[in-house]
Amino acid sequence: MPAPTDKGHLIDIDTSRPIWHRFFTVAPLVLIGTTEPDGSLDLAPKHMVTPMGWQNYFGFVCSPTHSTCKNIARTGVFTVSYPKPSQVLCSSLAASPRQAGHKPVLECFTTFPAQQIEGEFIDEAYLYFECRHFKTIDGFGSNCLITGEIIAAYADVDFIRHDDIDDQETIHDSPLFAYLAPGRFAAIERSNAFPFPAHMKK
Repeated sequence: MPAPTDKGHLIDIDTSRPIWHRFFTVAPLVLIGTTEPDGSLDLAPKHMVTPMGWQNYFGFVCSPTHSTCKNIARTGVFTVSYPKPSQVLCSSLAASPRQAGHKPVLECFTTFPAQQIEGEFIDEAYLYFECRHFKTIDGFGSNCLITGEIIAAYADVDFIRHDDIDDQETIHDSPLFAYLAPGRFAAIERSNAFPFPAHMKK
């Protein structure tokens, strides 16, 4: 179907193949931590991530062929680390290919253990979740949606919102890592309050 004829600035995007490489979108970037069958750590960067509703549920897109998906199906748990902009390099290295079944680069990561589940986080991130696997939904082409219930959460105190500190000041002093798919990133250090309608509810 062609783009609307009264909108001359629009072009038609071919949906017979994936469209996501044709433009930029803004997303978080996280490192999902799982445990391999031999007990070693696996970390995988993911940007197709989101809260699953207003309660403490979290979800991300993965592939059933990836170790992340297999490990979660086996152990029933996973961790989530939200890196800072200064950690872009280590976040990228976590995507390095496996060699003889493991990722040697992970030996360079400083990590610390989760408290309520078996798992690990990367050091110096700003937000952490411990998740119990909720359900996996297959059928998104070659991908699946993995969801979990957040049973524990931790945050760097500098990134926590406070009633007596303006939100913009918090974001300016503690910038957030944004992944600009495909293949770019940004540090968010300026923001504006969203103009919600009066009396709007969730």
